[in-house]
Amino acid sequence: MDARVKSYLSEIGRKGGQRSRRKLSSQEALGMVKVREAKRAFKRFYANCFWSYDRNMRITRDDVTWVAEQLMRHGNREAWYVGNALCR
Repeated sequence: MDARVKSYLSEIGRKGGQRSRRKLSSQEALGMVKVREAKRAFKRFYANCFWSYDRNMRITRDDVTWVAEQLMRHGNREAWYVGNALCR
């Protein structure tokens, strides 16, 4: 292996092993998880609950409650459970 490549891999490996410098409160972290789950639910239940909306709609923190309401109103039992979990 070339010495430059070895040095580069060593450097990025060292950075990956360092602790993250991002400081998140527990509320911010929970909000990020809810947004991720809302995006996942939007894609998963698109055909049943969100067919009249743009498939590439950007889900933000402000949309989590709306996604949960749509899942519980228009979805099946499984969608209702996902929507209920988003409300917590």
